[in-house]
Amino acid sequence: SATFELAVRQALELGSGERVLTWAREGASGTTVVATNHHLYAVSAAGERTLARPWHEVDAGTWSSELSQLTVTWVGGARQTQWTLGDSTLLPETLRERVQASVVLAQRVDLGPRRTARVVIRQNLATGALVEQVVTGRGVRADDEAVVAATARVMADLREQVGLD
Repeated sequence: SATFELAVRQALELGSGERVLTWAREGASGTTVVATNHHLYAVSAAGERTLARPWHEVDAGTWSSELSQLTVTWVGGARQTQWTLGDSTLLPETLRERVQASVVLAQRVDLGPRRTARVVIRQNLATGALVEQVVTGRGVRADDEAVVAATARVMADLREQVGLD
């Protein structure tokens, strides 16, 4: 739409080779959520970019069809973000596809009763660079010595598999 094209596209400041895949507007706030091939963006009703995160920083997204609500969780434990977008959006599917596209290798690490972590090598979809991540489960401290040791062993194995040594 013309509204999207003007204010939102200017606020995005898309990078080289970056293109919009889908977008949706949140009714209550007027925020426009935009998925590109490289990033997830949010632009306020006032036309200010309030979020710009590459796909490898998105941990997951969940869609509630009852609430028409997209909830995004972030790598690194930043507070989740929620948008109420309406039913006709392709954002949940696009988010899933882009997150999956950024994952090169992933392995779950069992840390004992109901304690897990994921060791992941992902790709920055804008640059092609590989990024190493350890995503700890609920109640798991990333600085715990046993967690550090267990995830480091798995990361060394994944690094070897993708030729990062």
